[in-house]
Amino acid sequence: MNNIQNKPVDFLAGSFLIIFSILLGLNQVMVKLVNEGMHPVFQVALRSTLAIFPILIYCYISRKKINFSTYSMIPGVIAGILFATEFIFLFIALDYSTVTRVSLIFYTMPVWLTIGAHFLIKNDNLNLNKVLGLIIALIGLILAVYEPSMGYDLSQFYGDSFSLMASLCWAIIAIMLKTTRLSDCTPETQLLYQLIVSGIILLPISMQITDYVRNINMNLILIFSFQVIVIMCMGFIGWLWVMSKYSASSTSSFAFLTPIFGVLFGWLIMDDPINEQIYLSLFFTCFGIYLINKRGSKSI
Repeated sequence: MNNIQNKPVDFLAGSFLIIFSILLGLNQVMVKLVNEGMHPVFQVALRSTLAIFPILIYCYISRKKINFSTYSMIPGVIAGILFATEFIFLFIALDYSTVTRVSLIFYTMPVWLTIGAHFLIKNDNLNLNKVLGLIIALIGLILAVYEPSMGYDLSQFYGDSFSLMASLCWAIIAIMLKTTRLSDCTPETQLLYQLIVSGIILLPISMQITDYVRNINMNLILIFSFQVIVIMCMGFIGWLWVMSKYSASSTSSFAFLTPIFGVLFGWLIMDDPINEQIYLSLFFTCFGIYLINKRGSKSI
């Protein structure tokens, strides 16, 4: 297996991860909108299937290597199954609950990944800075999306449960990219494994759902196309490249920014309320990410 790099996030990687967090925050609102036109499972299946073709074209034009192998096949298939499961849980959760509530739970992923990396990934151990950073960033995240509620119904329970399961699936995939033969594959190959397997599994299943197509229109088709090309293809290839070069816990810490951007886009696009709590949240979250990526603290 190739030597795995776990260096701290630098300016270039950090800049990309902030942009990717903005795109993912926008994606939460887009998924909620597209759910009006497609069943969540069909949306996952179609997105995975259609995203395969732009990536293949990109690899052909740029001469990027696609290196499927017998050694990476089993972890690749497992990653694809987890990828399909993750987005089924996430998209269905958005059918049951609000964007902000789903985001709060889904983007606890860095917590599970950082804990898992401590035990499973070489040279990516927990230290005092990481522990404090995770706690502070999580406080910032809660501040961004917390709204006192008088009641807790069954719909919210399903939304919370599915969001948590999606978060755990994402963390497991990230750990697999560092600890299995998938680490020998190019980022494009890693993503194709996930897209092809999830598409093969989900597309036939989703077509059996009665309302797999709902109230679709041209605006929703354009939004969905943006998801496929920009977020799914360009965004995730970049994220996988960063994951292959930098510390998994440091890379994942930027995911704490996503729900904040989700709240901001919810305000801009869906007229969700926004207040000074968001600004305080942004401070806590950025400070937490700084601590997670700060050097000099001894491992626990």
